Amino acid sequence: MVAAEGIADAELVRRMGTATRDNETELCRRFGRRIRLYGLRHLRSDAMAEDLVQQVLVLAIESLRHHRVREPERLASFILGSCRMVARDVRRCEARRQQLLDQYPIPTEVTLEPAAQVDVERLRGCVEKLPPRERTVVILTFYGERSGDEIAADLSMTLGNVRVVRHRAVGHLQECMGVQDVGTS
Repeated sequence: MVAAEGIADAELVRRMGTATRDNETELCRRFGRRIRLYGLRHLRSDAMAEDLVQQVLVLAIESLRHHRVREPERLASFILGSCRMVARDVRRCEARRQQLLDQYPIPTEVTLEPAAQVDVERLRGCVEKLPPRERTVVILTFYGERSGDEIAADLSMTLGNVRVVRHRAVGHLQECMGVQDVGTS
């Protein structure tokens, strides 16, 4: 198959060996919509279709990076097969979950407490009061959604040190917000 830009799927597969962001972006642009439509048709849920897009694209990128696609000219078929496999697994998990819910129903008298509303302005003020290193780790963790390993590499720290700094920062934020630690009574 040839894309509008004139790059054939086989050429895109060959370029993926270089693992540049542009090639991965092109793969996502080229197939993301099709995967989502497949998910909507076969899973009948927007959220599940979005999850399918992510799972299939991650699987495809990993396979392409490690040269596990045997026939580069059949990339579209590889993506479709991946959609089928992942959707089948999702349906199987959903069926198992429903079976467990039917077998062990949640009593109607059980009520969950509503999630606490967060005073965003107060939280912002508490974050600003943190020491610079703690503030940086908190922002990278919760706003930047970075892993501990990534933060450690970015800040030239050990993973253990990142965990300690994060733990202290969260403690300071809980204290500032007037929230008791979840682990205490």
